Amino acid sequence: MGSIHELLKDVPIPRLVPVRQIFDATHLEDVAAEVRRELSRPEVVSVIEPNMSIAITAGSRGIDQLAVVIREVVSFLKVRGAKPFVIPAMGSHGGATAQGQLDVIHGYGVTEENVGCPVVATMEVKKIGELDDGRPILINRLAAEADGIISLNRIKAHTAFRGKYESGVMKMLTIGLGGQAGAEVCHREGILRLGPNVEKFAFGILKHARVLLGVGIIENAYDQVAMVRVMTGEEIPNEEPKLLQIAKSRMACLKIPKVDVLIVDKIGKDISGEGMDPNIAGRWIVPTIQGGIDACRIGILDITDETLGNVVGLGMADTCSRRVVERMSRENTYPNSLTSTVTCLCKIPMYFDTQKETIQATIKMTPAKPPEEVTMIRIASTLAMDTIYVSENLLDQVAATPGMEILGEPEALVFDENGDLF
Repeated sequence: MGSIHELLKDVPIPRLVPVRQIFDATHLEDVAAEVRRELSRPEVVSVIEPNMSIAITAGSRGIDQLAVVIREVVSFLKVRGAKPFVIPAMGSHGGATAQGQLDVIHGYGVTEENVGCPVVATMEVKKIGELDDGRPILINRLAAEADGIISLNRIKAHTAFRGKYESGVMKMLTIGLGGQAGAEVCHREGILRLGPNVEKFAFGILKHARVLLGVGIIENAYDQVAMVRVMTGEEIPNEEPKLLQIAKSRMACLKIPKVDVLIVDKIGKDISGEGMDPNIAGRWIVPTIQGGIDACRIGILDITDETLGNVVGLGMADTCSRRVVERMSRENTYPNSLTSTVTCLCKIPMYFDTQKETIQATIKMTPAKPPEEVTMIRIASTLAMDTIYVSENLLDQVAATPGMEILGEPEALVFDENGDLF
């Protein structure tokens, strides 16, 4: 079978116990009604004029009820006599092609049939101004030529920087609306300058483009919409930082702070900008940022269907399965690093023929501890923090941790004849 198989065949895999993590589950029972309520504010209504062509952004993340939120915005605009259309706004994602970006949002149900207006895409950008240092401000040509823009996005902690504005409406203006070309200009000074540059370019776009509204979505720890806030263009800079703090207070986490091995069933762009959210997984491309679990080794078993072969973030893991590598699309993955200049995100770690050997290898490479003593946590993804699986030797810690509840008895992982998990 080969030397790799021989080295791994006797590595024990610990039995795992299902554990529930309990977070604040407050969420909106009727998202559509809340969107309509927010849109009814006089300040919001007053900025929409009849016959205005209005571009609405749709990004590359999987956001709870995204199509519902967009549909309500479209309906509101139509009632006011405007002419809305939706554009994919996701920088270099979707393989940095118009069709690739359409494919991404179609996968989230953002289609003309579902949202009630045209859904169109282009990778062409238009220069609308310059920053004080002479750098060009570039945005999607369709948005630039429209009478107005609505920046719609989820607001949350970013995966690579900390700042007044992280992932949200302002970043959507800069990286999303900028297309590949605009995102590249913003990234050109390197990842350590990304936060300040997102802010600079966002204010430049607010100055030179007609940004009518921002629609911020906040999710709870169970990935349900907990809040929707509609802001006028003038309100966005002051309101978004407040919403970011609310979003951070609602974030999920792994309540056990340190583990030897973290096994992640699936990563993907629909889950996080870096495949697995470092705010959960603890692996950061910027070493000065902290947060998430302290995991000695991380193994990846698969990718989501929705990521369309984009494995950005895989390079932050120590191991992965052959299945991940075989499902990888270089055309959908490499544009992210070619644009951001961050090479580590697209690197392929050590990979193994089966999911079983991937887990065994991750355990074996935990230093200074025999395999039978390794602590291990398995998660479905960094978006699935409700039920996790922990090794038996973590049960005392689970029992002593508020917000954790043991759900069952220890069970061995079951693999099929190909060595993959059932």
